[in-house]
Amino acid sequence: MIYIKYHREVRLSGHIIDSLTLPNTLDTIMEEGGDFNIINFNIGKHKTDTSSARIVVSASTDEKLNRILDILNGFGVTVIDQEEVQLIACEKDKVLPDNFYSTTNYPTSVRYNEKWLPINNIEMDCVIIVDTENESATCKPIDNVKFGEQVVIGRNGVKVAPPERPRGKQHVFEFMNSEASSEKPTQTIIDQIADEIKAIKNKGGKIAVVAGPAVVHTGSAPILASLIKEDIVNVLFAGNALATHDIESALYGTSLGVCLETGELVRSGHKHHIYAINEINRAGSIGEAVENGVLKKGIMYECIKNNTPYVLAGSIRDDGPLPDVITDSVKSQNKMRELIQDVDMVIMISTMLHSIATGNLLPSRVKSICVDINPSTVTKLADRGSSQVVGIVTDIGSFLPMLYQSLHK
Repeated sequence: MIYIKYHREVRLSGHIIDSLTLPNTLDTIMEEGGDFNIINFNIGKHKTDTSSARIVVSASTDEKLNRILDILNGFGVTVIDQEEVQLIACEKDKVLPDNFYSTTNYPTSVRYNEKWLPINNIEMDCVIIVDTENESATCKPIDNVKFGEQVVIGRNGVKVAPPERPRGKQHVFEFMNSEASSEKPTQTIIDQIADEIKAIKNKGGKIAVVAGPAVVHTGSAPILASLIKEDIVNVLFAGNALATHDIESALYGTSLGVCLETGELVRSGHKHHIYAINEINRAGSIGEAVENGVLKKGIMYECIKNNTPYVLAGSIRDDGPLPDVITDSVKSQNKMRELIQDVDMVIMISTMLHSIATGNLLPSRVKSICVDINPSTVTKLADRGSSQVVGIVTDIGSFLPMLYQSLHK
């Protein structure tokens, strides 16, 4: 029998049974070569009651024990004899100390000077910087870390609170998982999303939309434009393609050279998106094209007229691109990060790359919907940590009209 020397006592609290936190904790301990002893367990009897447990986690080496505790930290498991957070100063811009703490997108706080400091701008795959003078903490991507900043290392003094699944009737946004199926009751889910949008707007909240060019190709651009005009959508993330084809449709009535009225390919219509880019270049920008009367309708038109902020993030395959497109991916990421901070819901529509990019920037508190005809888009979002996303597998040409109708019932 191996004598197990290293151990720490941990605490779990909340809906730890329904959310599978407790069984996941015990399974992880055993799978990682450790052992456990449950010394206290209180089970909530009613739907609103929470449960709690105190467990001694043991391992044969300190390294193995710390590895187990690192994994459990992501489940919201708290070490009882919590120590102060450990900090090391950066020795160079963009270079982190060894064993730096890599964040999740769950609500997180760190213990410094006997206080728990909340991380308000939490984001996955970043680091935590502590301002020791002002006793505050923030989350930063590696690209933004500067020489001398105090970086959190290890796991001590870090507390994570993952979402839970309470008992009782489940709402569409309560601990949703990544399962995506075209057989789910789409209208019912859309009605619940519409109710949530109304509730957010009644409280003065913000909605962001991440959209791909299929919104234009399917003839749904006027609906998204109306949502922006009616102040339902407050932020837009997209690429060069959505804006280009939206402007093409406004100027020439086509998208990818196909007439949106008849569905027929227009002679020489394949040139229209290039013509559209040229017209905006001639005006100087999308805003100037609206001001000069060149652009009179569409998604981008409504963004300009309603002062709705947008980020058009470029890619290597862009035609043009439009002058408003941010071709530096780091700059576009930082701009998206800036605009996402006070958003309450994000709707991601038919764009795998932009959806995953946005999902990586979102804290778990932001209600998120991903709509795509391809189930793997939703699955990939979940695989990259965006477990809070509600997935709807359907054609965007069906989703947006149904959502608009449900919003205006």
